[in-house]
Amino acid sequence: MTLLVTGSKGQLGRELTRRGKDRGMDIAGLDLPDLDIADEAGVKKAFGVHRPRAVINAAAYTHVDHAEKDADAAFLANSRGPAVLADQCREKNAALIHVSTDFVFDGEKKTPYLESDPTRPLNVYGAGKLLGENEIRRRLHSHIIVRTSWLYGAHGANFMKTMLKLAKDKNEIAVVSDQRGSPTCAGDLAEALLSIASMVMRSPRAPRGLFHFCGQGEATWDTFARAIFEIAEELGILPKAPVVRPISSDEYPAAARRPYFSVLDCSKIRERFQIIPRPWRESLKETLESLKGRDRP
Repeated sequence: MTLLVTGSKGQLGRELTRRGKDRGMDIAGLDLPDLDIADEAGVKKAFGVHRPRAVINAAAYTHVDHAEKDADAAFLANSRGPAVLADQCREKNAALIHVSTDFVFDGEKKTPYLESDPTRPLNVYGAGKLLGENEIRRRLHSHIIVRTSWLYGAHGANFMKTMLKLAKDKNEIAVVSDQRGSPTCAGDLAEALLSIASMVMRSPRAPRGLFHFCGQGEATWDTFARAIFEIAEELGILPKAPVVRPISSDEYPAAARRPYFSVLDCSKIRERFQIIPRPWRESLKETLESLKGRDRP
């Protein structure tokens, strides 16, 4: 049974491909330029070649600020692409596991967001991802949508790697302190998605629908940055942790608005799939340990 992973060269896709193969799964990983998920003919060809039993869609337009000026490209990847995949999954009787975002919420809530909470994205990226969710629901019964937040990992561009790069040249780094969420390790998310895929491919009775998955616990961006620096110094990745200077969102110019609070409640995925997120600090330390002995950011 083949599992098709789209966006296989991204930070999540690379973890999915490697960890899936480590599990002994038959993984077919595709990414640009070989597969554009918004291209109907290309997607149809990929399904014909690989005949997947399930698809994990890790392909997306993820640069939140650039999306404000490049909305067409963002909606093409984040809305049209999922619709094309859903149509092909329906035609070929395959399940679709799709990754979405905490940015579908406006951040006005003060307690972790449930899957049933109303959505109200504040930016183009969040709006495109929400439309992608809705396109999948409308077109395909056999779907699992997993929202996540503050994704980081050893590969690709992400907050952790940006902080490590800045720390090489700066003794003090200003970081936003009034946005709260849950850092999520790409490896942990990959393991959760692969576990879901295994269950879905084995049984038509496996749960379907919308789920939340993120690292256990909460943080602000400045808290996250301090943890990165402290652990990196402890591991010898950094000679000395820089000082983190907290600033407000208003002091940090960004094209896209972000929610002030986007912590996700993961009770449902725990109950339905027995998937338990790890504390985010534990996962962060493991990720930083994996950087030792490699070219560092």
